[in-house]
Amino acid sequence: MTWARKHLLDIESLTPDEIVTVLDTARAFKAVGKRAIKKVPALRGKTVVNLFIEPSTRTRISFELAEQRLSADVINFSTEASSFKKGETLKDTARNLEALNADFIVIRHSASGAPHFLARVLDAHVINAGDGAHEHPTQALLDVFTIREHKGKIAGLNITILGDILYSRVARSNIWARRKLGATVTLCGPATLVPKTFEQMGCRVTYDVDEAIRGADIINLLRIQHERQRKTMFPSINEYIQLFGLNKERLARAKPDALIMHPGPINRGVEIDSDIADSGRSLVLEQVTNGLAVRMAVLFLANGGKGPQEVAGN
Repeated sequence: MTWARKHLLDIESLTPDEIVTVLDTARAFKAVGKRAIKKVPALRGKTVVNLFIEPSTRTRISFELAEQRLSADVINFSTEASSFKKGETLKDTARNLEALNADFIVIRHSASGAPHFLARVLDAHVINAGDGAHEHPTQALLDVFTIREHKGKIAGLNITILGDILYSRVARSNIWARRKLGATVTLCGPATLVPKTFEQMGCRVTYDVDEAIRGADIINLLRIQHERQRKTMFPSINEYIQLFGLNKERLARAKPDALIMHPGPINRGVEIDSDIADSGRSLVLEQVTNGLAVRMAVLFLANGGKGPQEVAGN
């Protein structure tokens, strides 16, 4: 299977084979990261613009390092010092960047669909680094990569996603990725944040956290998206901790080999207790490490790379 897409805009439109191609290519790039010289020339001579209209630390740094490891020229676009402050449109900003011969635009934007819009109006490759509450495809890819490393497969696993589902782009991308690869996905959280409409994506919805984690192989916690919520959608923090927070007592009812994931940043003591976040069952830091390899793979494949067999020769 080879990759034939110019952009990475979402997980929903990817086939299972395309997802596996990214995962296999990322595994090859992770091996490159263990060499004495970690750079490869795959994007030498290419210019990548990180167009982050919405704040980000982890994702932006991960993309920037991935681009540098691929030998690209990297430009980080800051909205604080840009014409966005003067009212310039996204389309005009992106076209001006393309006029400077940008080959890739990696975009994070608060508006759902912004990467899809750019893909229609630009010749450059567009990579979605998170759009509103819609999707965050590279996060889902690094998550399934991490799960596959530990469990050997995705098919047949029981995966629970716990927290703010309604406003989470991570949840949507992860639902698509895990369902496409054959996992059973259970969603749990406050009823206002986990509407039954998610069952249309092939998920099971429950509001009983003990039931949700009882048979789970993976417990994927999500941050509460305060910045996207209306106050009426969310109970008090104390109520959330009591009903849905993952503590030692609650985790003791889960399978002994159940693993814990979180896309970060973690609200310690809210969605998860600190001792669990720092335990040997937590994959949080591995997710960060694997994000670098996955983002290298995505950029490499979008640039015309054929898959993992090509990486080994670099």
